Amino acid sequence: MGDYIKPESGEEGYVTELTWSNTHIAALDGSIIIVPISNDFAVWVTDALADEVLGERLASIDTFSFPNLGALRERIIATIEEYVTTNPTLREAMPGREFHFLKLLSVILPIPYAAHDLREFTEALRKISLGSLYFHVFDARLRLGRGLNDFSIWFQDSLGESELAQEIARLDPYIYTLEGLRSALIQLIERRIK
Repeated sequence: MGDYIKPESGEEGYVTELTWSNTHIAALDGSIIIVPISNDFAVWVTDALADEVLGERLASIDTFSFPNLGALRERIIATIEEYVTTNPTLREAMPGREFHFLKLLSVILPIPYAAHDLREFTEALRKISLGSLYFHVFDARLRLGRGLNDFSIWFQDSLGESELAQEIARLDPYIYTLEGLRSALIQLIERRIK
């Protein structure tokens, strides 16, 4: 069993798994604003390098369409390399405007909610934190490498709810805030329960 931790959010437990993950910070705090620039690389290229063309190309990469981080990384690299071959004059960031790569260390904590059927799942979904929702929807697609979220996998494999699993898998979570995504999921499940 791992270390016991209790973050400020009030959840507590033992660390059972540490993973590397991509982040969607704006999604976590529910403050997604729809803008043409959608990732850190695109923001930096557009802002620090003043290269709107490459920034737009990087922003247009649909991160949700990739089954894992390796595939996403390769697409970003290919986009930059393709641009560099046709634009040999490269811009350089001013001192203090360099891109600083970060690493993410995810701490996975068990929470006191479990579901045995769709009704229990809906009730738990109303109570879980936005971080938990993010983990099971966004992080799961890249973590599992199956291109699916944890919910769709559970509906399909444990409940035999193939149609509902597919409906949820088709949802584009990027068009919602996390609270909006929670509401959309609850509506789909409640429609199935009725």
